[in-house]
Amino acid sequence: MRIAVGMSGGVDSSVAALLLKREGHDVVGITMKIWQGNEATGREKGNACYGPDEAEDIGAARGVCSFLKIPYFVVDCREAYEKIVLDNFRKEYLAGRTPNPCVRCNHAIKFGVLPERAGKMGISFEKFATGHYARITRDPLHHRPVLQKGVEPRKDQSYFLYRLSQEQLAMSFFPLGGFRKEKVRAMAREAGLAVHDKKESQDFCHGGYGDIVGAETASGDIIDSAGMVLGRHEGIWRYTIGQRKGLGIAWQEPLYVLRIDSVNNRIIVGTEKETLKSAFIVRDCLWSGFEEMKGTFPAGVKIRSTTPEMEGTVTVVDADTARVAFREPHASITPGQSAVFYRDDRVLGGGIIDTVER
Repeated sequence: MRIAVGMSGGVDSSVAALLLKREGHDVVGITMKIWQGNEATGREKGNACYGPDEAEDIGAARGVCSFLKIPYFVVDCREAYEKIVLDNFRKEYLAGRTPNPCVRCNHAIKFGVLPERAGKMGISFEKFATGHYARITRDPLHHRPVLQKGVEPRKDQSYFLYRLSQEQLAMSFFPLGGFRKEKVRAMAREAGLAVHDKKESQDFCHGGYGDIVGAETASGDIIDSAGMVLGRHEGIWRYTIGQRKGLGIAWQEPLYVLRIDSVNNRIIVGTEKETLKSAFIVRDCLWSGFEEMKGTFPAGVKIRSTTPEMEGTVTVVDADTARVAFREPHASITPGQSAVFYRDDRVLGGGIIDTVER
C-alpha cells in the first residue's frame, strides 16, 4: 500500500515511517509548512509546533526520509493555518475563552488540508499516517472505524484526535498506538535515526500568546465573586480559568481565575473552593463512530489534555449539544477547551465547553 506519513521532524513520526517501510509499504513523507514569521526571531524559545524552528524541523524530516530512502515533500499550508487555526485562536482569547489549537489543527489541517493539498500536488497515496499515540479499530457491528486510546496512558493522544471524521479515520494509520514512548525511542536509536533523542514540542507556538493574539493592552478590573475590585489586569487574553500565578493580588488565601467577562473587560477571581463545579454545557459535539447519540449515558470525561479522566454523566440535548455532570466537583472547567467522552478505551465523542453551571 502507498502511505503518506505526516512528518514533523521528531522521533514519533520518523518511527512511524520506519515501521511502515519495514512492513513493506510504499512510504512517502510529507510535512506541512505553517510558520509565516522570520526564522531568525524567537530562536531561543524553540521546541514548538508553530515557530521559527520549522526550517530546522523540515531539515530533520528530510534527513530521516533520505536515510529511509523514501520520497519527501513539503506542503504549504500557511494560509489555511492562519485562517482556520490562528484566527480562531485570536477570536477565542479575545472573547475570554481558552481554545485548544492542536485539536483544531488536527482535524482541519493535519488530517484535512495537508493530505488534500498533497494529493493536488500529484503525490499519490492510499492512506495517511502520523506518529500519534492512538489506535483505530473497527466496530464489528456497524463496520465503522473506531478511535481508541494508545496503550500507554501517559502518552495517549486520542484527546487531540476526537474531532476526526469517519472519512478521516478510515484513511488513517497510527503505527505507534500499540507502543510505549521508551520503546519508540529505542527503535529509533537501534535503527540509527538521527532524531532518536530529539526533544518533543512543549507548546503549540513559540514566545508568548500575545505575539499571536496581537491585541493592544486593554486594562480592566480584577474583582471577586461579590464584585469587589481587588486589582487591575492588562488584557483578558492574558488569563485562563484556574490561573493562580501572575494575578498581582495579595490576599489572605490563594486566589484563582473563576471567570473571564469579555463584555465588561473583567477578570473574576475567587478561592480554590469556588473553582469547583459539577456541570457544564458542551457544544459543537461530534460523535465518533455513531450516526447519532441520544439519551443519557455514563462516560469517562477529560476536560483538558493534561487532566485525568473523571466519571460523569453525559446527556445529549440535541445533535450539537450535550450536558455533562460530574459525580464529584472538578476544578477549573474552562470554556473553549474540549471535553472528550470515553467508554473504557473507546472515544465516544466530544465537543467544546461552552458554559459552566455555577
